[in-house]
Amino acid sequence: MFLELNDDILQEVIEEKKNVLVQYSAGWCGNCRIMKPKFKRFSEELEDYEFIVVDAERFPKSRELANVSNLPTFAAFKAGEFKGQIQTNKAESLKQFINEVTGN
Repeated sequence: MFLELNDDILQEVIEEKKNVLVQYSAGWCGNCRIMKPKFKRFSEELEDYEFIVVDAERFPKSRELANVSNLPTFAAFKAGEFKGQIQTNKAESLKQFINEVTGN
């Protein structure tokens, strides 16, 4: 599933869903806009993961969950726990990160 959050509720999503991958972005971030359709495409390949887009500027509580300092940042959460992150604007690097955290 692919979802963009409209509220600062990432913590609740992480607690509710078993496997969550997050793209932290911002409206002004060109690389974020470039990576978003790629992130969405990867969501179609993994049905047991929730793919969530979070506006890191608008939702500081969500941003703190992965200690985001650069954009775009992609983070993985499993069973409510932070498992890692990558800051990248390259689809190949994102795919490798997703494969590592999902075991694919």
